Amino acid sequence: MQNFLSQSHYTARFITVSVLLMLVGCDKPNFEYLHLPGTEPAAGGNMPFTSAIKVNSGSILFLSGTSGAPVPHSHPHNPAEFDHLDWGAEAQTVRVMDRIKATVEAAGGELSDVVQVTRFVVDVAKNQDEITAVMNRYWGDNHRPASTSVEIVRLASDPRFILEVEAVAVID
Repeated sequence: MQNFLSQSHYTARFITVSVLLMLVGCDKPNFEYLHLPGTEPAAGGNMPFTSAIKVNSGSILFLSGTSGAPVPHSHPHNPAEFDHLDWGAEAQTVRVMDRIKATVEAAGGELSDVVQVTRFVVDVAKNQDEITAVMNRYWGDNHRPASTSVEIVRLASDPRFILEVEAVAVID
């Protein structure tokens, strides 16, 4: 068993080094947008996402799920720490996007480096349009990450939260 683990460890290292060597000197942008017909920005559909993003180089940053909860906060959660918050969809989304922005910037990137987001939303019919509008303001006119929205019953932190977002960024 020990021999197998050693071989697996070295195989994983070889693959990692091989991929890194392929990326050295890569003159392509970090990633490129792939749009299916009718989803291109010029098609006028105002799609809140990109069909796919192909990563060409860079470091991949995986962001944990981010809600509108203040950081830091207690674990286990103490709902009283959240009582002062604005619970509207816009305010929660602003807090989420500000935290995602700060996290990506701490890693040396910017929001336009985010290539994928998964949005966990309570009551999609009620909240999705406002959440999308706020997120699109943060992404700007020229950037839309690949995106998935999942409707959930509630978040684990506090039943008043309606949004949690996890993200992946590619940083040069």
